[in-house]
Formats: sequence, structure tokens, C-alpha cells
Amino acid sequence: MHLGVLAASLFVFQDSSSATTYATNPNDAIWLWIAIGVGVLALIAAFALAKMVLAADTGTAEMQAISNAIREGAEAFLARQYKTIGILAVVIAIIVFCGYNFSPRTHDVAIKTVIAFLVGAICSGLAGFTGMYVSIRANIRTASAARNSLNGALQAALRGGAVTGLVVVALSLLGVGALFFFFGGLDHPQQVPYQLVGFGFGASLVALFAQLGGGIYTKAADVGADLVGKVEAGIPEDDPRNPAVIADLVGDNVGDCAGRGADIFESTAAENVGAMILGAALYPVFGIKGILFPLIVHAINLISSIVGVAIVKTNDTEDPMSALNRGFYVTSALALCGFAGAVYMMLNGPGVAWGWLLSCGVTGMITAFLFVWITQYYTESKYRPVQSIAEASLTGPATNIISGLAVGMETPAMPVLVISAALLLSYYFGVQGLAHITDANGVALNISNYAKGIYGTAIATMGMLSCAAYILAMDTFGPITDNAGGIIEMSNQPDSVRDKTDKLDSAGNTTKALTKGYAIGSASLAAFLLFSAYLEEIKTLVTAKVNAAAALGIPSFMPPGWSFTNINLAEIPVFVGALLGAMLTYLFSSLAIKAVGRTAQMVVKDVRDQFRENPGIMEGTSKPDYKRCVSIVTGAALKEMVLPGILAVGLPVAVGLIFRNFSASYGAGSEGLVGGLQQNVPSINGVPVNLAGASAVAGLLMVGTISGILLAMLMNNGGGAWDNAKKWIETGQYGGKKSDAHKAAVVGDTVGDPFKDTAGPSLHVLIKLLATITLVLAPLFL
Repeated sequence: MHLGVLAASLFVFQDSSSATTYATNPNDAIWLWIAIGVGVLALIAAFALAKMVLAADTGTAEMQAISNAIREGAEAFLARQYKTIGILAVVIAIIVFCGYNFSPRTHDVAIKTVIAFLVGAICSGLAGFTGMYVSIRANIRTASAARNSLNGALQAALRGGAVTGLVVVALSLLGVGALFFFFGGLDHPQQVPYQLVGFGFGASLVALFAQLGGGIYTKAADVGADLVGKVEAGIPEDDPRNPAVIADLVGDNVGDCAGRGADIFESTAAENVGAMILGAALYPVFGIKGILFPLIVHAINLISSIVGVAIVKTNDTEDPMSALNRGFYVTSALALCGFAGAVYMMLNGPGVAWGWLLSCGVTGMITAFLFVWITQYYTESKYRPVQSIAEASLTGPATNIISGLAVGMETPAMPVLVISAALLLSYYFGVQGLAHITDANGVALNISNYAKGIYGTAIATMGMLSCAAYILAMDTFGPITDNAGGIIEMSNQPDSVRDKTDKLDSAGNTTKALTKGYAIGSASLAAFLLFSAYLEEIKTLVTAKVNAAAALGIPSFMPPGWSFTNINLAEIPVFVGALLGAMLTYLFSSLAIKAVGRTAQMVVKDVRDQFRENPGIMEGTSKPDYKRCVSIVTGAALKEMVLPGILAVGLPVAVGLIFRNFSASYGAGSEGLVGGLQQNVPSINGVPVNLAGASAVAGLLMVGTISGILLAMLMNNGGGAWDNAKKWIETGQYGGKKSDAHKAAVVGDTVGDPFKDTAGPSLHVLIKLLATITLVLAPLFL
């Protein structure tokens, strides 16, 4: 039986005919072709930007040698990483196929689910590879342009980053749109969105390993280079005498470009699928336009971002961040106008107050702004949190770490208030917008307020991601400018050139921090959207199971209005699942941070060995063996990423499969038949349907998401504050470079590095992976 059967079970209609009252307009299919057309045009625009960037000057021979070393290291790592991910993806695809194929309720969608999974994985990998391919070539062009003007370097870096942003969103749009078409979405629009959940799972899987492996690599190289170079040897960052410096620059690309690209790709993919599922259930109200609405929103996202990137320019005296912010404001304004037009034309059904639905989208956009501002407050050196950590460095590393942890623990407070307000407001706006909806004949539809509100939160999620392409362009701008600064320093360019790249690097550090805040905010809303979709899929599956038994003549009962929305923490399976979900986020983070520590120890040992074996390195008479250090970090990072990745995938599956075998007596209120079969839970042949497995997974998903969001905020913002406290001291505060305060700040920065660039960003992906994997495997938990 199709997973999409009874998709309209999200709502309680007055009669069964309501689900077919919407008269499909054949012309509505044009929205799918518009979305796909914009996706193709965005890829063409990305190709044009890449060609423009790659045609620029590549600097001196010495600069090219350094850039080539970075490029070779990044490509070697990514090739080996994707080979490992590819093997894991094939194994999981086989497991999913077998699980679906052997169940009579899902065997007819097994092939489609696996195809969607593999397409999602391939598109996610392709998005990460494409973005990194350009970024590791844009760094040398940015460095060369900085010899002439700050504006030229800024535009080279941002356009290089825009290639990543456009490719990521376009591939997500095209992947979902193409699968929707080829799976017969134009003919069966209510069923097909459920068959796309594998796409989100494939994207999540690749994103987790890409972010985790890249994060382990970049922070192990960074920590190792800092500890031996800055602290022990007393040499500057990016000093060519440091054997780990190339590995450090490679890490910026594999972590922040490939990893973050896969992360945002997964956010847009999961949001698309989740919103389309809710749109399918609203088919009687909006028709196919409600299902295709998320794709149109991302088409607007692409157009707005292209314009935003095109208008960015600066001069040699302006702060580059001001120019980047102007582009963001233009992108946001265009996205808002486009969003309003899309809501009016696509969600203006009978009795719909479309202005309220637009307010949901505006709520999401404001949420994005607030997350960016809050992240900026906690990570920029001109504000209290970073300055307090820098001041604590005056009394040593211990007080620096205490202050940094305190700031990190403070950071979730304001974002949680923002998320809470966004969910409450968008829910209310959704209820108001759909309060008086009718079918095409003017008959009121009996739809629950919960269903209306949940759709409002889905629109808010779309609003928050409506500028994702430009945000990702700013994120990739960071590692490009960081690499450019390293190339300039290692090639001994004049101080005037380094001053320009320092300005760009400072802006890049800010954009990377802002993007992490944006990513966790979007993950929060997207995870709630997918959690709601999981609950509704369980309801759909249980209803189908009971009806199938009744069709065979087995006495069965489905309580009127029953829904799987009340997850009772008083039930032992739910409470245990919730405990395991919270535990997962901490154990996963521990494994990720330990992986950085072990790999960093290998880097430290190799750098020390090279200094000891070749005294000419420190004297400047001979060069270190950069490739040896790159090879060590590559092998270790790929090995270390496997265990936490398998834990993240395996635990929710194990909980669902194990708890499904528990007795129904574990469920509160499962006893007490009334009148033979009358009871408050669905039953087959007088036996309540065992929901222990599905309920335990719901508890794991709910509490794991909450725990993961809070922990990710602590790590992202706390780590960013540690980093910028060190950089603020390097500007001359509290004694400047090589002072005792600086050495203490470097130690704090090394603690924060795996927080902000390994465990924190990986948790963004983990909480969405939990949602997508449970959505895909929900049929196996019953």
C-alpha cells in the first residue's frame, strides 16, 4: 500500500468525499515547470560565475604553488571521503529496500524510496563537490585581486561562494521537482510527496558524514598547527615554516565549503519534502499549487540571491561586512516581495485569508534576521561576551576556559525565545489564515486547528530558508578569504596586501559564524516540521493497517478522530526513547570532539618530529613536508568519522525495531475494552495496535531534537566567542600577540575549535537526520 494513501488523514473532514472536492486545473502544472526552469537557469548562472572567477589572474608562481598544494590536498581528501560515504550509502540503500520490500504495506514503494534516497545522496555529494571545486580555485584569484583592490578581492570571493549557494539550492529544487514529476506527481499529487522522503534521508546521510569528516579534518589540523606553531614555536598563523599550515588551509575548504554546502542542501531538501507532505494533505484547499509552493519559494530564493550577489561592491576604506550586509538586505527584500506574490497566487484558495499565511513567512524571515543578529552579538569582538573572555585571559588559560564555557551556556537563551515565539506566532497565523476555508462548492471544511497551525509553521520554515543561497554564498566567502590570506602571508606579499586580506578574513570569520546560527535556526524549524510529518505518517500507517485487517474480515476498530499527536512521557517506552535521544546528542558530540583530539595529537607529533628532524625548517633554509601532514590528517579524519556516523544512523533504527516487540501493556491506557472492541486506541481482533516502537522513536526524536538544538547553540556560539576573543587580543588588546593573555586565548581557541567547527555543525545535521530517517523507516516501527 502506498505511503501516500490517506494522506488527507491530517485533517478530520465532515465526509469522505471532501478529499476530492478540489477541481484540479491542468494549468497549475505550469508551476512545476517554472520551478524547474529557474533551477536550470540558476545552474547556468553558477556556471557563468565560476567561469568569471576562474578567468581571473592567478598571481605569482609562488602563490600558485601554495594554492596548488591546497587544491591537491582538498581534492584528495574529498575523493577518499566520498568513496567511503558511497559505500555506506549503498549498504543503507540495500537495507532500506529489504525492509520496505518484505513488508506487504510498503513493498510497492520500495524501489521509489531507494531511488529517492540515492538521488538525494548523489545531489548532496555533487553540491558539496561543486562548491569546493570552485572555492579551492577562487582563493588564489582572491589573493591575486587583493594586490590591486579590496573590491576586486571581495567580489572574487563572494562570487566564488555564490557558486556553492546557487548549486546547492538549485540541485535541491531540481532533485525534488524531477522526482515529483517522474514518480507521477502531476497525476497523483496527494500520494507522491510521501514517496520523496527518501530524498531527504539521502541528503541527510551525506551531509552528516561530509560535515563530520570535514570538521574533524579542519579542526585537527588547526589545533595541531596552533599548539605547535603559535604556542610552542612562537611563529605566526599561516607561517610557511609550520608543516601543518597547508593541512589547516585544506581543512577550511573540506569543512566549511563541502561540509556546510551539504548541510544547507539537506535543510532545503528536508523542508521541501516536509512542506510538500503537508501541502498534499491540504489538497482539497489549494490543489497541486499547495504542494508545489515550496519549490516556487526556492525558485524565488535563487533569483533574489543572484541579484543580491551582483550588487555587492566596496572600496578600500569600507568594512567589507557592510557591503555583504547590503547584498543580504537586497536579497531579503526581493525574497519578501516574491514570497508575497507566491502566497497570493498559489495559496489564495476558497475562504483563505492569504495575508495571515504571508505573516507566517514574514515570521520565518524575521527569525532568520534575529538568529543572525544574536549570533553576531555573541561572536563579534565589539560586544560584551567576546570581550569578557578576552579579559579573563589576563589571568591564564583556566579563567579563559571558564569564561568561555559560561558564555557558551548563556547563548541558547535568546535563540530559544526566538524559536518559541516563531512557532507560536506562525501556528496562530496559520489557524487564522485557514479559519474559514471551504471547498470549491463553498462548503466549509472541518479541519482541525492543529492541522491549520502546523501548516503555518511550515510556511514560516520556508520563509526562513528563502535567502539560503545568499547566506551560503557568504559562508563559503569565509574559507575563500581565509585561504587567500594564508597564500598572501606564505608568499611574502607586502603588508598593504595582507591588510586587505585581513579585512576580508575578519568579515569571513563573521559570515561563517552567522551562517552557523542561521543553520541551527533553520534546523530547529525544519526539525519540528518533519517531526509533525512523522506523527502524521504513523497515523496514516495505523489507519491503513486497521482498514486492511477489516477488509479481510478481521474484527477491527479505529476510534473516531484518533490521532498520533499525544506522545505520553508517562509511558515507559516513550520516556526511555526520550532519554536515549538526549544521550545520543551528548555521546555523538563526545565522539566527534575526541576524534579531533586524537587526530590533533597526530598532527602535533608530526610537526614536532619535522622540527626535530630538520632544523633548517625553523631557520628558513629548508621547507617542511606539507604532504606528509596532509596525508596523516586525511587518513585519521576519515577513520574517525565512521563511528559517530553509524551511531547517529543506528540508534533511532534500533530503538524502533526493538521497542516494536514490547508488549502493548507498556502503553498507558491500552487496557480496558468497552463493548467488545470499543476502546481509546486502534485494535485488530480485540488486541490494541502496538505503538510502543513508534512512540519510543517519537520520544527519541522529540527530546533528541531539543537537546541537539541547545547543545549546538552552546558549541557554535561558545566556540566562535573563544575564537574572536583570541583575534581581538591579536589586534593589540591586553598586550597583543605573544603576550601571556594571547597564549591563554590560543588555548581557549583550541578548546572552542572542535565545538564550533566539528561537533556543533554536525549536530545541525544530526537533528535533521533523526527526523528524515524516522520518516523513511516509520513503516518498520509498527
